[in-house]
Amino acid sequence: MTRFHPVERRFEAFLRKPLSVRKAMGVIVTATVVSVAIGGVVINLVDAEEFPNVGIGLWWALQTVTTVGYGDVTPQNGAGRLVGAVIMLESIAFIAIVTAAITSSFVERARREHPRVAAPAR
Repeated sequence: MTRFHPVERRFEAFLRKPLSVRKAMGVIVTATVVSVAIGGVVINLVDAEEFPNVGIGLWWALQTVTTVGYGDVTPQNGAGRLVGAVIMLESIAFIAIVTAAITSSFVERARREHPRVAAPAR
């Protein structure tokens, strides 16, 4: 028996329940807010010279997660750039995975709710 991590269990439960657009939006917004919060705090810890407070870190993380990238604040040391790379990759990957799961759920629900129409003969 495989023991799942709590996040994996919640994700499995999320996929089993019928999905609504509102719930899907909530998941995406929550994931984005969590990424911004974690990124803002971590960048403040690893590059305090460029990000002297968490507020500036949060502003940078929001720009990074949303791929806007104004460039008004950027990590200057290697550790900060590494945090930036992780935040970018994690955010893009997570949003892609959640979007694919949501789309799959909607397609599966539509398939179950509507009987298949026979393909026209050629």
